[in-house]
Amino acid sequence: MSGAEAMWAADVASKALGMECEDAAPGTARVSMVVRDDMVNGHGICHGGLVAALADSTFALACNGYGEVTVAAGFEITFLAPARRGDTLVAVAVERARAGKSGLYDVTVRRRSDAEVIAEFRGRSREVGRVSAP
Repeated sequence: MSGAEAMWAADVASKALGMECEDAAPGTARVSMVVRDDMVNGHGICHGGLVAALADSTFALACNGYGEVTVAAGFEITFLAPARRGDTLVAVAVERARAGKSGLYDVTVRRRSDAEVIAEFRGRSREVGRVSAP
């Protein structure tokens, strides 16, 4: 089991939000999530923190595919359009740079039905060690 697979298998938070890993390989990943009734805020749109959680989980899969335990050193997100109840969001992570123990990843979150960009996320990663055997 790869580092990303082991991490995802134990990721209770992402599973509780209904996220599904559609694809993952070193440096890239694709994860989807349906916006449920309990995910909308007082304006009737998906809470920004949940869009960020989807992007962050996708980022984590992409940067943990190399067999090293890798964590977020930080990220920023820009929201471009609202997501609404019932929308399926798809996040795609792409590695931009990886040097030493640091990495830089971009994640685009789109609505599946029309491919509209909901958010753009840039994450900075830091390797902290090897994956331990179970």
